[in-house]
Formats: sequence, structure tokens, C-alpha cells
Amino acid sequence: MGAGMPQVRVWVDGHLVRPDEPALTPLDHGITVGDGVFETAKVVDGQVFALSRHHDRMDRSLAGLGLAPLDRDRVQEGIEAVLAMAPMSFGRLRWTVTAGPGPLGSDRGTEGTTYLVTAQEQEPPPRTTAVAVVPWARNEKGALTGLKTTSYADNVVALAAAKRAGAAEALLPNTAGELCEGTGSNVFVVLGDVVMTPALTAGPLAGVTRDLAIEWLRDEGVEVVEGHLPMAVLDEADEVWITSSVRDVCAVTRIEVTGPATTATGLELAAPVVMPRSLGEEAGPTTRLAQEVFARRAAADVDP
Repeated sequence: MGAGMPQVRVWVDGHLVRPDEPALTPLDHGITVGDGVFETAKVVDGQVFALSRHHDRMDRSLAGLGLAPLDRDRVQEGIEAVLAMAPMSFGRLRWTVTAGPGPLGSDRGTEGTTYLVTAQEQEPPPRTTAVAVVPWARNEKGALTGLKTTSYADNVVALAAAKRAGAAEALLPNTAGELCEGTGSNVFVVLGDVVMTPALTAGPLAGVTRDLAIEWLRDEGVEVVEGHLPMAVLDEADEVWITSSVRDVCAVTRIEVTGPATTATGLELAAPVVMPRSLGEEAGPTTRLAQEVFARRAAADVDP
């Protein structure tokens, strides 16, 4: 943990533990095979934003893995415990449910699920960022498509490549070569007066902030279209932004493209044919509107 970085607060199955204290069995399926789901939400002045929507999405993820519905009272105990440790003006809250202890393979055990809640105070993220297009594709037809699972290694590799290219987020195509999503964000583009974002059938996660941005912009009379978008839309877009639960609406000011990659099987991958480009140093007018609308509506209702 870096010097001066606020300590991570940790609760596991009813108990607060130190962040460096062993708290899970080595046989937990979340560790051995990544068999679990999680949610991340922002905390503002000690309040969790859009908690009900995050719980609803976790229930969809749990159902997709064949696990029992979320015990909301149990996870609420953990949320209250970590937030009560100290005031938090802005931060990140994460809760995870794994399949619990199991064998050293894909079969599950019978001892029940593991519940884990963590939180960390942080500075609000910047309102602008750079992204990089990477060569790996999202599988829009996979068993985990649309589920927020702990199997995140694909995202780790893609984000590391984006950071080597000088960007803070990676954008991925799906296997059909269409624009899909970021490693931890959804993507929007502006073409003229129309806002467009990949449809859920293209493979992105149904982001809570994505859904709210669509709903609230439509309330303002903005035309928002969910569709199947070619990667080339990034070359044509007047504006681009990404959304996530901690970033809210974040303007993309620069698009980079990473170099080719070779898989462990020797397959050579090249990033989709997208031109690196600058979109200006500040958010465009439609992005600014989206930021203003989101900030206003979120301030008016902590659990929309």
C-alpha cells in the first residue's frame, strides 16, 4: 500500500479484519477458480450511491452463476461495519460473494457462500481521461457475458496494456469486431445530435451508471440509441465518454491504439483498425450536459 494511501477497510462473514490479516480459506472457490461475483459503488459523505440497483445487478450475476440470491441484510451488516470505522467523504465500496469453500476444480462444495465487504476513501476521479483500444475481444456469447464476476484477469491484462500506451482505460471490441466496453466502464459516442452506446446484446456489462445516464438523458430530451456499433465509430464520433460507478460520466480527450499481441498459443492479435486521435482537452457540449444532468440527478436521490 502506497505511503499516505487510506487503509482498506475489510469485513468478512460477520467480522472486521485487518487488510493484511488472513480471512479466507485457501480452498474458497473465489480464489481457486474465480467463482464469485462482486459490485463496486461510490460512497459520498458516507452514503452508498444507487445501492438497490447494484444489489439487483448482483442478483442477476448470482443467478447467472447458479448461486443463491443475495442476502441483503447480511451484506448490509458488512457495509455498515466498514463505513462506521471512520467518516468517508468520497470513496469506493466493494462487496463480493463467492461460492465458498470447494474442491480444487470446477465442482462446487456444499459449505455455503462467502461474503466480503471492503471500502477505501479516495479522491474523486478526474472528469477527463485517455483510453486505448486493445487487441483482445470480449466474448459476447460466453457463459459469463453480462455478469460481474470475479474472473477479471482479462481486464487486468487489457488495462495494463492501455496504461503502457499512456491511457487510463482500455476499450475492447467483441468477437464480431464491434465496439463493446472498457475493462471497468461503458462507452458512449456522440454523432451529431445523437448519443449512441453498445447494446447489451453486443456483450457489455449493464453498468448502473450506464443505465442511469441513458434514462436521465432521455428525460432531458436527448436521443440515446443502444445499438451494434462498428469500432470505426470511434474515428467518426464528435465526442466520446465512459461511465462507471466511481467515475460517473468521464469525458475521453484522447484515443490511443496499442500494439499487436501474441497469445500463449502463438496467435497474433492486432488492435482493431482505429486511428489514434485527440478529441480536445475538455469535455464537449453533449458530454458536459451528461455530466451536469448526472451530477444533479444523483445529488437529488442517493438511491435512484
